[in-house]
Amino acid sequence: MASLQTPDFRQSYRLRLNTLIRLRWLAIVGQSAAVVIVAYGLGFPLPVGYCFALIASAAWLNLFLAFRYPATHRLEALPAVAILIFDALQLAGLLFMTGGLTNPFSVLMTVPAVISATSLPPRLTLVIGAVVMVAATVLAFFHLPLPWYPDAELVFPFIYVAGMWMAVTSSISFTAVYAWRVAEEARLLANALAATELVLQREQHLSALDGLAAAAAHELGTPLATITVVAKEMERALGKDPRFHEDVTLLRSQSERCRDILKRLTSLSTTSEDHLARLPLTSLVEDVVAPHRDFGIAIRLEPGDRVGPEPVARRNPGVIYGLGNLVENAIDFARKEVAVGWRWNDDEVVITIVDDGAGFQPEVIDRIGEPYISTRQGVEPGGGLGLGLFIAKTLLERSGATLVFRNANERQQGAMVVVTWPRAAFLRAGSADAALFDRA
Repeated sequence: MASLQTPDFRQSYRLRLNTLIRLRWLAIVGQSAAVVIVAYGLGFPLPVGYCFALIASAAWLNLFLAFRYPATHRLEALPAVAILIFDALQLAGLLFMTGGLTNPFSVLMTVPAVISATSLPPRLTLVIGAVVMVAATVLAFFHLPLPWYPDAELVFPFIYVAGMWMAVTSSISFTAVYAWRVAEEARLLANALAATELVLQREQHLSALDGLAAAAAHELGTPLATITVVAKEMERALGKDPRFHEDVTLLRSQSERCRDILKRLTSLSTTSEDHLARLPLTSLVEDVVAPHRDFGIAIRLEPGDRVGPEPVARRNPGVIYGLGNLVENAIDFARKEVAVGWRWNDDEVVITIVDDGAGFQPEVIDRIGEPYISTRQGVEPGGGLGLGLFIAKTLLERSGATLVFRNANERQQGAMVVVTWPRAAFLRAGSADAALFDRA
């Protein structure tokens, strides 16, 4: 099977500027509402002017970025870090004037770190997390009193402030790690699905070659017929002229040969189309196995119980590619041989692939088929990324199949993959794949 290059993740780490601008407008509205309610609704003493000055600085930054860059602009890593650090320090300034960590809104200091965790590389998220933690530490010791009733004194014990500091810092750590993990899995899945779509497009192009050949033959037929007629007229007009007779005869014979070739190309898409498009299960197995017979590993075919007529489906490039990938993977790990079995009845169609290798490793057997989960660890240095199995599993599941990965016996010797289709799903798999190609 053709190898697939690892997708480039640099684009996935570029944060969209318009997203930050909208989030900051939301923060500006919330901060302004909080200041107005506390100062004028509750009547608590509050440095309103300084608070609105900090809020205005965020608004001016938003306006500058909105007018300076287009809405679709994506930030490089360092500018994104600078903007998020500004947001963290602006919020820290507001908290400094409104009670520091005793302010219930101090938990919002985790927001810049969480945004960074979902959209920036981990090392830059550590930088933002460190800045926020330093700011939280400073606010634990230095801050103006929490706005409260003028005739009442509100004193917080140091153990409470220490608890708030611990809550903020631990929230930054845990939520950032959690958000990074979820976002990273989403990025990996998106890139793996993109690789799968590339495979489908390639298989679609290969399956369309016979149609292209027929179209080319049809288009070339008219000019070639003209050339043939002109060659015959030249041969008749020149007669036995020794200067041109040999060349004209050669030209006519070669034009006739070209016409024969074009006729065969045209028949590829007409007389043989139905024969090539419909594929019995046994022929499918042979098509899958044939490219892998010369790799030094014996492939043993094991037909099983066959109840009812043999299932015949339209040729499905996705199914052929997926099964071929499973066979190739089995050959990579086999010691001497790989067994490919198949069976069918009125309800289901089953294909099994078993190798005599070491079997699936216990720590990965439950995660096989996920993108970038390699089964090659400990077998060959720098092994694969798991994309092959993911693509095979995705293509086969799109055709209606279910896949089971397990070891062949209790001694963990030999890996087994069981691919099962409901019979009706197997028979219509080719049509479904064609519809998928039409949408691609």
